[in-house]
Amino acid sequence: MMLLTSRRWFRVAVVIAAFVVVVDLLLTVRVYTPGAKLAPLHVSSPLDREIASHASLNFGSGGGNTTAEAGSSGGNGEGGKGGKKVKEREKEKLYIASIHWNDAEILSSHWIPALLDLVREYGKENLFISILESGSWDEAKDLLRSLDSLLGALGVERSIVLEDGTREDDIAKGPGDGEEGKKGWVWGTRGKMEMRRVPYLAAARNRAMMPLKELGMREGEGRRVFEKVVWLNDVIFTVRPLYTTSPKCPQDLHGLQADQVTTLLATRNGSYAATCALDFSVANKLYDSFAVRDSLGLPALTLLWPYFASPTSRSAILNYAPTPVRSCWNGLVIFDSAPFYSGLEFRGIDDSLAQKHVEASECCLIHSDNVLSGEEGKGVWINPNVRVAYNPEANGKVNGEGEWPTSYGKVGGVWANRWHLTTGWYLRWKEKWVVDRAVKRWADEEGGREEGKWCLADSMQVLVDNGWAHI
Repeated sequence: MMLLTSRRWFRVAVVIAAFVVVVDLLLTVRVYTPGAKLAPLHVSSPLDREIASHASLNFGSGGGNTTAEAGSSGGNGEGGKGGKKVKEREKEKLYIASIHWNDAEILSSHWIPALLDLVREYGKENLFISILESGSWDEAKDLLRSLDSLLGALGVERSIVLEDGTREDDIAKGPGDGEEGKKGWVWGTRGKMEMRRVPYLAAARNRAMMPLKELGMREGEGRRVFEKVVWLNDVIFTVRPLYTTSPKCPQDLHGLQADQVTTLLATRNGSYAATCALDFSVANKLYDSFAVRDSLGLPALTLLWPYFASPTSRSAILNYAPTPVRSCWNGLVIFDSAPFYSGLEFRGIDDSLAQKHVEASECCLIHSDNVLSGEEGKGVWINPNVRVAYNPEANGKVNGEGEWPTSYGKVGGVWANRWHLTTGWYLRWKEKWVVDRAVKRWADEEGGREEGKWCLADSMQVLVDNGWAHI
């Protein structure tokens, strides 16, 4: 009798569990994601024709590098057809910054045409473009020289700097003499002095930001002050309006959906210290996990949507709402410009701390140093409705027809998140313990203090001739 009763309750438990799983799957899958397709280019003005002649592209792509000298500003134009004309919006003053290395392919196919679209949509009087290229051996320099000439013809004020030295040259020079000469170098696990990746990138980003203050210090009518700083990686991004037939799209304006740059600018009605897109090299995996920290300051739990351990961050991204995080970069990031005028700069952690096999991204530390990023400020946010990619394949998946993620991606991602949250605690605890121990030893030995401790990871990253390496 007891055996029959036990079996009966076992069956009841199985039915209840199955019911809960089915309801959970349905609730997970029913989350709505706007799907959008791109409008065709409508060439109607001389400027349109000038841009179109240099832009044989699919609007909705982008990618990037840097190079050049100073110039001026340029270009407006009319919107494309294929939907109702977007209502006129007040355009903010944007400082566009980007650094590039060996990315000629995406420069020519997507990034340069999309940048020209940005000029066309926002107008030369609202933009300054700062590009730094360093040591490319592909055709990136030639493409950026051509871009420089074209922007000059359009009257766009800019600084495009092409550096002759390569990473191989920088590494071959070795560290200099004295304390100052050894900055940015550590004794690596391979038994030699190694040039650190993060300080190298931080210095490059700071060089790309130099014109910002110089423009603000001009006198008279030439003085220029910008409201937002837009950092663009070598990603596929869109500036042209996107059109959707979905009546449920929350961004829908009678069939017209804002482009990616405008959508990101408008995150939380423009109230943020910084706001980021999501970026992808593979369609279902977040790319820039090194710089991302959720609202609790924790790294991404998995590379699959919904990514985060923090309930606050996870809940927001599940609902495609602006997602609070401590830091992000993700290929396309927009900052409130004010802190940069007050001395905010990119940096790496101290070399003596890095020597303990600890590292942090300059793209995370910039948020830890930003006075607007904290709880008393405007915060840092990811807008999950803006997704950029590093190749056409990934872009087609995350910005193509239909939902993103797919129903399968939602279910798989949610359950992967739960699994790692439940079973991965030991690995997360171990990494935190390793980092905390290294920081404590460093603080005891050097008397140092790192405010961006939550950016740190158990890692050592150094430059090599053809890129960089973990050691």
